[in-house]
Amino acid sequence: MKKVISIVLVLALLLVSFPVYAKDAETLGDLRKQYEALLKEQQDYNNKSEAAKQEIKNKQQAINNAKKELTDAEAKQEETETKINESNTKIEELKEEVEQVLTYLQHIESKNIYLEYVADASSLTDFIMRVKGVKEISNYVQETIDNLEAEIAKNEELVEELKQVQKELEEKIENYQAAIAKLYANVAEYDEFALDLEDQVKAAKEEYDVNKRICQANLGKTNDSVKLSDCSKVPVNGRWLKPLTSGVVTSPQGYRTHPVTGVAYSYHDGIDIGVSEGTPVYAAAAGQVVAKIAKTSCGGNRLYIDVNVDGVKYTTYYYHLLRFNVNVGDIVDQNTIIGYVGGYSTSTRHGGYDACTTGAHLHFGVQKGYYNVQTGLVRGNIIVPPGFNNNVGYRFTSRTDFYQK
Repeated sequence: MKKVISIVLVLALLLVSFPVYAKDAETLGDLRKQYEALLKEQQDYNNKSEAAKQEIKNKQQAINNAKKELTDAEAKQEETETKINESNTKIEELKEEVEQVLTYLQHIESKNIYLEYVADASSLTDFIMRVKGVKEISNYVQETIDNLEAEIAKNEELVEELKQVQKELEEKIENYQAAIAKLYANVAEYDEFALDLEDQVKAAKEEYDVNKRICQANLGKTNDSVKLSDCSKVPVNGRWLKPLTSGVVTSPQGYRTHPVTGVAYSYHDGIDIGVSEGTPVYAAAAGQVVAKIAKTSCGGNRLYIDVNVDGVKYTTYYYHLLRFNVNVGDIVDQNTIIGYVGGYSTSTRHGGYDACTTGAHLHFGVQKGYYNVQTGLVRGNIIVPPGFNNNVGYRFTSRTDFYQK
């Protein structure tokens, strides 16, 4: 479900991000320019993606550097704390020595000097030297203790500084990681856009090449100023036929609750006709195949055919096809099998690529006006397919079973 929702969101973003052309292509030059504009946009997204990927590498390197600094700071802090502990131990030992020396000094100073001279010292000079030596030892030890305590204070200050450095490094790493996460999201978005654009670029290039061939065959000209209407050989139909020999409407055209995503009031640009997978699909009206887009993530294999019925231009479109049976540029009549019904094996539920189908069916739609590969369908021009009752449960048993309002 999360994947489906993400696909829907991406498609929504694409509608906003893709270039919208003010009018349909009228000349070969228009088709060429639209193709080139799409190609440039695709390249722009690819460049954005590559730039974001390079920035990710830079941020990752910065994280690695910061982690090394953090490791060094932690090691230095540990080393400093070990020194502090060793100094504290040494201070305790020296303090004990000082106490012993001071006790001895106090003891000898309380003696009768003359008795000491008589009893212990070999001479007065010897006794004085003894007393002086004890005092010097005591002063040295005390000075050493003072130095050690000063070093401890300095090290403790260094420990606090190192802790602050570690905190700053950890915050820096978190910021880098957050930036990388955002960049990865950008890359995914850019890649999604680029992939969808890749399909549109291919379709636009194919549309241009096909029309160029048609203009060459019918007019002998392929310059930019050639009008597509002069090249077109779309036949005129007198009536519509059903695209299937039988079927039942399982979902109407218009606003509905999406059966896959559960999104309320999502717009459904055609009717769904329930039928067995593999069933032949016919052209509802004779016309020219203008686009086919393979294996899209929502709609699967899509086919678009421009038709003319009673002098009015329409686009007919067929989604969730199992496979195509025609190519862009082909002129088809109402007896042409243009493809075969899919929607079951092609669905993501059953290991396929199409996330917008829950089972075998044909999505069939009609819009007024010819299809433009770049701008896509125009919602305001989409109509209920002629001859269909736009209600769930409507059943037809032949291609000529035309519903009368």
